[in-house]
Amino acid sequence: MQKTQTQAQTYCGGRLVHAERTGERTGDSGRPDPQRYEGHVERVVVLALDGVYPFELGIPNRVFGSAEGRYEVLTCTVDGRPVRSDSDFSITVEHGPEVLPTADTVVIPPFALTDLGTDLPDAVADALRAIRPGTRIVSICTGAFVLAAAGMLAGRRATTHWQLAGLFRQMFPEVDLDADVLFVDEGSLLTSAGAASGVDVCLHLVRKDHGSELANRVARSCVVPPWRDGGQAQYIEQPVPGPAATSTAATRHWALERLGEPLTLAELADHARMSLRTFARRFNDEVGMSPGRWLIQQRVVRARQLLEASDLAVDQIAGEVGFATGTSLRQHLHAAIGVSPQAYRRTFQADRRA
Repeated sequence: MQKTQTQAQTYCGGRLVHAERTGERTGDSGRPDPQRYEGHVERVVVLALDGVYPFELGIPNRVFGSAEGRYEVLTCTVDGRPVRSDSDFSITVEHGPEVLPTADTVVIPPFALTDLGTDLPDAVADALRAIRPGTRIVSICTGAFVLAAAGMLAGRRATTHWQLAGLFRQMFPEVDLDADVLFVDEGSLLTSAGAASGVDVCLHLVRKDHGSELANRVARSCVVPPWRDGGQAQYIEQPVPGPAATSTAATRHWALERLGEPLTLAELADHARMSLRTFARRFNDEVGMSPGRWLIQQRVVRARQLLEASDLAVDQIAGEVGFATGTSLRQHLHAAIGVSPQAYRRTFQADRRA
């Protein structure tokens, strides 16, 4: 295969990245193809620990590998040897810890917690120390236990699978655990909940790095939604509704087509043919938040898409998504992601026009 070299400087994941890397042109093998993408290729290293969950182990390669050559995904273990999975087979990988210092992003998939305490095994601790300062680190499900045991999450907000929230808080009381969300983005440290939330956080990173248009294409390729409503609350075990119970899904779809209108709770409940109280309760059970909060979230999501993909003025976008004024949009956007519409647009339109 023909050797190629990429040298680039780009703004990825909230930080400036410099890279010069030699790789191989492999066409459709899932590895970066410089003929398809001429910018910086982000190297993602997935660290498979003993007892790894196979489904989640494959998520980074599936999502980032569908991002049209923007990422290179390598999988390693702490010693380069095969690891047990939590199923009835072992997994052989191509790399050992030597690739960790070359990573732009490191992903730690979940693994069986059988042998993990508050202190990490020496081999795992050594592997984490090999990661360069400033590298973006992502955990899926029980991977957050590793980051916490390494002291990386002390005083920070994080999440893990809702079923393990009690154990996590007992082991790591210094971490601000939020068990109601699908993932938490703390800049260079991201934690996600169980199983499919690994897809959510990886798509979030594609969107953060390269904008919503690419993230949407990746989501379509993987046959998953580009953004899931609500948090873990909708998956926590609750009494099953009776057979006559009606879902609010049709009303949510109806509302998404009318975000620019001043929708009220009464109008939503009327569309769902429920009383206000029943609709609000059923909505919260299914989505994990109130109808009003959900509407604001959806309006912010739509506003971000328009800021990225259009040249509409902020006041026009506010009207398109149902905020009364540009000031209201600014307030809600800042509350959601901590930046102004102008700053958000500068970042993502620069990527779009590059």
